Amino acid sequence: MQTALLIGATGLVGDNLLRQLLSDSRFDRIKVFTRRPTGYHNPDRLEEHLIDFEHPEHWQHLLSGDVLFSALGTTLRQAGSADAQYKVDYTYQFRVAEAAAQNGVKTYVLVSSAGAAADSFVFYSRMKGKLERDVKRLPFQRIRIMQPGMLAGHRHEPRLMERLALPLAAAVAQLPGLQQYRPIHGREVAQAMINAALDEKPGVQTDTLEQVFQRAGSQPS
Repeated sequence: MQTALLIGATGLVGDNLLRQLLSDSRFDRIKVFTRRPTGYHNPDRLEEHLIDFEHPEHWQHLLSGDVLFSALGTTLRQAGSADAQYKVDYTYQFRVAEAAAQNGVKTYVLVSSAGAAADSFVFYSRMKGKLERDVKRLPFQRIRIMQPGMLAGHRHEPRLMERLALPLAAAVAQLPGLQQYRPIHGREVAQAMINAALDEKPGVQTDTLEQVFQRAGSQPS
């Protein structure tokens, strides 16, 4: 039995991940760290902490458990600026990962993005790549990084442009060399993250889209 820690529980992947964790008997405790309530109620297994990511001194001591799932993220439009998006997608996630590592959490699972690279000319890919690079330096026993393409599935906060882009992304991904950008459902990414967390092989493993599908036990469309 394990204790899971989760940030990003109100997003597409995080919401699917929380539901799957609550129905998975291998996890007896799920500790969620969130800026707003998740809407889930399970007092026997769910421990929800409403936090301000700007003040780690108030919550970092609570990050104790077996595995940290990191699914926090926003869009440039929602954040309002590149700096604000960077704060959510990089700074907050790294702060949580750093605190968890210092508290002895052994396994870290991050949902990143296809094309993530610290030296990318694309802001989003560069931001994701820097986070991948820096969390790999933390003293976790196991680090698992998921690099899915565009995410499909129901969101609490609809993203019109993303919904319109999904069919186009599916079509474009049929072209040679672009398969890594085809859409994948949030529940599949969540299942892949759980399966990756339970893989006891030490060290760092990065799963590209094809491997995320394989981790989830599903076939790419």
